[in-house]
Amino acid sequence: MTSVLRTRAGARIRPVHLLIAVLAALVVAIAAAAIIKSALQPRRTTPVYDPPVLAGQQLWGACAGGFYARLGQTIVLTSTGHCTTEGTVAYDADGTTVRGVFGPAARDESCPHAGHTCASSDINYLVVAEDRIPWGHLNVVDMGTAGYRIIPPGTKPLACADIAIGDLVEIDGRNTYRSGKVAEKGEYLHAKDGAYFPCMIGARISVGVGDSGGAVLVRGIPAGVSSRSFSGRLGFTPLAEGLAQLGLDLCTEPNCGLEPPG
Repeated sequence: MTSVLRTRAGARIRPVHLLIAVLAALVVAIAAAAIIKSALQPRRTTPVYDPPVLAGQQLWGACAGGFYARLGQTIVLTSTGHCTTEGTVAYDADGTTVRGVFGPAARDESCPHAGHTCASSDINYLVVAEDRIPWGHLNVVDMGTAGYRIIPPGTKPLACADIAIGDLVEIDGRNTYRSGKVAEKGEYLHAKDGAYFPCMIGARISVGVGDSGGAVLVRGIPAGVSSRSFSGRLGFTPLAEGLAQLGLDLCTEPNCGLEPPG
């Protein structure tokens, strides 16, 4: 026998019709929740320059952009050696426009740990194509919804010793802004990882694939290179030591002390 429900008016509603009505209401509720969530999400309020500032933004593949720097008279953008290799060409999102070519990763001349490579920091750089250099904005880090951060003239990048437990940390790899506190620091040496770093800093910030190489700010100062995930939390290596090993100077002026072409 088919069971039915009666309304106050005495009409009968079949269970299948009731199920459809419940599912429709559920779909409407989910859609409404999605709209509300989207409306509450932080939104970008700053302009995107042409060419864009890629410091702090997604750079290429799984690599994020760090900070603009100078290699002699050449403008480069820091990233990380573990997500690509020297000579790799980075393209814009259109897959055609060349952003630049990756240079070497930082390496110590010798390593006391057998089976490992040693470096001061997990850093490399992109030699930026001339037509993709954002002249006038080379001292800028694009933190997405957290806005542009201007690096003041004469700013010194932080070294391992400058960073303390409890310091505020900010990143924007994967074009998603996040912040948290420094939780720990120490050397990095693991049998299952072929890299050794004398200093690795852990922070309470969720990370994922695509954050590698991204800019790390500590107390608002350029401080690190996103390097590892520790159970989904950020591990980064210090910036000052990495820049020094690669012979780079952090850009702290709009044109990084150079004369823009034409």
